[in-house]
Amino acid sequence: MDAKTVRQDYVATLDLLRLAAALAVVFYHYFFRGAAAGGFLAEGYPTVAPVAIYGYLGVNLFFLISGFVIAWSAESRKWEQFAIARFARLYPGFLLCMTITFAIVASVGAPLFSASLRQYAANLSMFAPAFGQPFMDGVYWSIFLELIFYGWVTLALFTGVFGKWKLALIFIWLAISALNEFFIDSRAARFLFITEFGPFFAAGLLVHHLHAHGRSLPALLLLVAAFLMSSSTIAVTQHWMLNEYGVAVSLTNLVVANVIMHAALIGGVLLRNHVGPSSLTLALGGLTYPLYLLHQNIGYLAINAAAPMVGKWNAALGCVALMLLVSWAIWRYFERPAQRMVKIWLGRAIDGGLERFRRASTVSQPAE
Repeated sequence: MDAKTVRQDYVATLDLLRLAAALAVVFYHYFFRGAAAGGFLAEGYPTVAPVAIYGYLGVNLFFLISGFVIAWSAESRKWEQFAIARFARLYPGFLLCMTITFAIVASVGAPLFSASLRQYAANLSMFAPAFGQPFMDGVYWSIFLELIFYGWVTLALFTGVFGKWKLALIFIWLAISALNEFFIDSRAARFLFITEFGPFFAAGLLVHHLHAHGRSLPALLLLVAAFLMSSSTIAVTQHWMLNEYGVAVSLTNLVVANVIMHAALIGGVLLRNHVGPSSLTLALGGLTYPLYLLHQNIGYLAINAAAPMVGKWNAALGCVALMLLVSWAIWRYFERPAQRMVKIWLGRAIDGGLERFRRASTVSQPAE
């Protein structure tokens, strides 16, 4: 696909932000967590670990971007079109990357990692913990939250309230998030309503609303509220990291990082006309999903295998380069054609099902 065939609503700056977020997570895992979390890597990188520790915030940036992109996608689609588009976007790449991870871990992962056919079967659903099995790779937890977010948006589209009551829905969501995070602390509510990361998704939704519909006081106030809440809930992970690693980013630095992330999203939207869409930006954005799915467990195994031969730095940086190349190939030669086929197949299936439902409803109506 060249620059001329890139769709008109494509925002190249957001794909560059996606790449930055994905690379931040990769560097966090390779240069901080790998040695800090029970010895996933045989050797650590203490000189860069104090910077690499910030990389986990790339997930928060992903959620911000997701809120914006999903609002953009949902506004122009019916609920079934939105659901098909999201499934086609996530599942084919997930299926291939999860299968690759399973094959490698099952073959050469011991003693660091293990994988079973039962675990693989559970992960086919993308909801492995619901079947009593762990994710094939630890990074899948954020995909799980994305799916919950997509589910709520699909329900809002189905009931027709997304377009009419979007700001009211966001207000209710933020209120539930605040109630749970500051008072109730329910784990079930944290998953069902994504209360820890909800303010990030909500901020993305609101940035899109302001971008698409112009400034309004309610939207601006909600955006401020979402930012303030996210500056507080961002500390939940800080407490976990202190318990897990004995070190964490300070609350002051987390707030500063949160400001930068929100500014990056807003800046990316404002600068959208200054970075033209091209095949390069499309590819850089496209490879971020397989890169995110593949890099962690496979990367640890690859770095450990290569470090004794080429040194730990060459092993880690070479692994980053290899992951980028493989991820691009997956996006280019598998994800894109698979997404097109899935959209066609599901579109026909759902259209046929809806048409049969309409006919059955018409037949069953009593004569007047």
